[in-house]
Amino acid sequence: MQSPFNEIRSVTLAAAAMLAAGTAAYAHHGWSWTQDGFFELRGKITAIYIGNPHATLDVDAEGEVWRVEMAPPSRTIAAGFTEEVAKVGDEVTAIGNRSLYEKEKRMKAVRIIVGGKTYDVYPDRVPPA
Repeated sequence: MQSPFNEIRSVTLAAAAMLAAGTAAYAHHGWSWTQDGFFELRGKITAIYIGNPHATLDVDAEGEVWRVEMAPPSRTIAAGFTEEVAKVGDEVTAIGNRSLYEKEKRMKAVRIIVGGKTYDVYPDRVPPA
């Protein structure tokens, strides 16, 4: 006979695991970690990553390195932004929403401009012209 405490412990552990997984997914995806208003960042690219969960750029803006998150790789590539269209040292303008935490040098871009070409990685969210 199985102890009722083992069953309670199993249910509690399963619930805790589901809660932890849901919290991590909520924190990672979406826009909940960003401010509402648009933000523009200009600087030089120091790193380019096209991969999961999101494509990213590291951008040196006035001596501070920012992490610019773009869309998931398939969506970023569909917008035309690939590792071939930009390189380290290129000037970039990122438009999107910065982190809620002012000390965190991080933003989620909806539009990237490199070499005079515009890439709308979230075209449904770009600011009105």
